[in-house]
Amino acid sequence: MRVTGLGLALALATLPLAGCIGFSTFQTYYEKPVPAAQSRGWHVVAVNVDVPAKLTVSEDHSYEPKADIVWREDPIGDRHPQVAKILKDAITRGAAGLHGPRPVRLDVVVSRFHALTYEAETLNVGGIGVHNVNFTISVVDARSGAVLVPPEDIDAAMPALTGVEMIKARERGESQKSQIEAHVAATIAGWLGLGPDQRDSFVRAGM
Repeated sequence: MRVTGLGLALALATLPLAGCIGFSTFQTYYEKPVPAAQSRGWHVVAVNVDVPAKLTVSEDHSYEPKADIVWREDPIGDRHPQVAKILKDAITRGAAGLHGPRPVRLDVVVSRFHALTYEAETLNVGGIGVHNVNFTISVVDARSGAVLVPPEDIDAAMPALTGVEMIKARERGESQKSQIEAHVAATIAGWLGLGPDQRDSFVRAGM
């Protein structure tokens, strides 16, 4: 059984977190890391991020808007380029440890970027909230255009902080953006064999 919107908020506020209402399993996942022996021969000269215009956007003031893109921390405007910049910055950071001789390009296509609304962030209940980030990434030889790694599905979901936890995080200078960028960067570093494998799962109330 799934409970959404205000019903989810009220249910979580009145029931033990060990209950099953509205909880699902989420993950940071990619099928397999790039072999380090391969990736360490590369250096990244471009990161191209496509956020297709067909992805839907919600600006609803609700707990769980139904849309592909939900993003609040940048000024109101076209969310597609805002999401593209967040992911370009994060992926560039995650691949920064590559210093090999072969120039490569990373081509990214986003399918979902669903962060918490401010309404959801204010809920002072533990165990709720997920930032969902989904995209494909491929590696292309920057000179020849040869595909070195075909598109790989990346699920970079992460637990979101809410209530007092997020207030304390913001006091430390963190934001949803900085947290998401750090997680995506670590995910890409793990996928490229530059850091710890980030694949993991967690149970959370969210979408």
